[in-house]
Amino acid sequence: MNETPHTLGSARTLWELVARRAALTPDRPVFLQAGRSLTFGELHARAERVAAGLYGMGVRAGTVVAWQLPTRIETALLSFALARLGAVQSPVIPFYRDREVGFALRESKAEFFAVPGVWRGHDHTGMAHRLGAKGVFEAYDALPDGDPSVLPPPPAEGTSVRWIYWTSGTTSDPKGVLHTDRSLIAGGSCLAHALRLSPDDVGSMAFPYAHIAGPDYTVMLLLYGFPAVMFEHFALPDALAEYRRHGVTVAGGSTAFYSMFLAEQRKRPAGKVIPSLRLLAGGGAPKPPELYHSVVREMGVQLTHGYGMTEVPMITMGDPQDSPENLATTEGRPPEGMEIRIVHGEVRLRGEAVCQGYLDAAQTAAAFDPDGFLRTGDLGHLTDSGHLVLTGRLKDVIIRKGENISAKEIEDLLATHPAVADTAVVGLPDAERGELVCAVLEQRPETALLTLPEIVSFLRGKGLSVHKLPERVEVVDALPRNDTLRKVLKYKLRERFSAPAPRRTP
Repeated sequence: MNETPHTLGSARTLWELVARRAALTPDRPVFLQAGRSLTFGELHARAERVAAGLYGMGVRAGTVVAWQLPTRIETALLSFALARLGAVQSPVIPFYRDREVGFALRESKAEFFAVPGVWRGHDHTGMAHRLGAKGVFEAYDALPDGDPSVLPPPPAEGTSVRWIYWTSGTTSDPKGVLHTDRSLIAGGSCLAHALRLSPDDVGSMAFPYAHIAGPDYTVMLLLYGFPAVMFEHFALPDALAEYRRHGVTVAGGSTAFYSMFLAEQRKRPAGKVIPSLRLLAGGGAPKPPELYHSVVREMGVQLTHGYGMTEVPMITMGDPQDSPENLATTEGRPPEGMEIRIVHGEVRLRGEAVCQGYLDAAQTAAAFDPDGFLRTGDLGHLTDSGHLVLTGRLKDVIIRKGENISAKEIEDLLATHPAVADTAVVGLPDAERGELVCAVLEQRPETALLTLPEIVSFLRGKGLSVHKLPERVEVVDALPRNDTLRKVLKYKLRERFSAPAPRRTP
């Protein structure tokens, strides 16, 4: 059979996908990290040996194995070894601590827990024992090893739940999201095909491998047969040397990553900060249209943004060959097989990439409508061309004197202000109006302090309706963000600024 990325995407399981890619291009690299590399053939062979070592420890098909590991070649090997066995994996973001980790271990009923030992000053092994975790073992630079001849056949179907991912849990306990191999392959295929990649590309993983984006991105590498540079700890400008050394052509992660790369470019306006780069791509958070235009204009690369979540790793994705208008103002189009329905303004989804539900059956029942569509909690609409436009979150609508106000509409306008580096607009409790509009701003360096009158005047000049104008402006050194795709944590802003504002001198 003449394999193509599209035929490879028909693989029933992730392990079948690895085996088929290894047979096609065994000597091509898949992961590059700190002077090391791993080929597709080595990924297959070494993961089988790790699987044999795990098998000797008692891991079987269906065994729940949690792992809290950084973005490393060894982490990918362990994950694919577990896929080879048909175990149920519960990846945990390495920055999580006792509350989130303890919750994930209890709810998943994990029988084994892989940790990195002491990593970035935190004793993960000690935390695991403190939490009473079962089967604790370290898997940072040394992995279990064994003879693959002892292994049973790999799983033959990919529709069983073999993955438990955890939502961020920013305002309550995390939710355990249930995925299958096929749902992860479907999500990664959407990303891969939309970006129009080739075997000559070089990607990058600047986000936690334990995030849902980990398999999403790895499926893309397996489908198209190109490598990615892994970053155990990502920070700019330090990481730029690795991007240049390996000739990275595709980078990104989320809106925050675009902004970070753009900030580095502005330090060196005379030439491209990453000469080989041709595309920034990602998702995970809203993208102001002005950011798209700034990246294209100043960095000289294309930017395609998509829409995904832990429950559905890839829903829509921008096409590099689409119009600037669509790339700037939409989240792209869904792939074949992803159904999008808009109900009372809410985006609902049905398709192979959609999760099977949650560990909590009551949460599953509440998440799906009678027709089997997942309620996302996101607001949006479809254009005549089938592009999805997101307008905010159900929980992110500010209700002022009975009028609904979209925080995203105001944020997109504020992003065009020359002194604004980033912004988040939130509703704060107000006895008279129900909620008031508060704009929280990060400023660009060496700009004059922004004031409420100036912001109101600017937004009036942009044509924003009077009832949507902010009644409060707060300037912060940095917006609070999570440790995965750097999403802004608006609940922390609401907590911080819900107290009455101090009086300001006009």
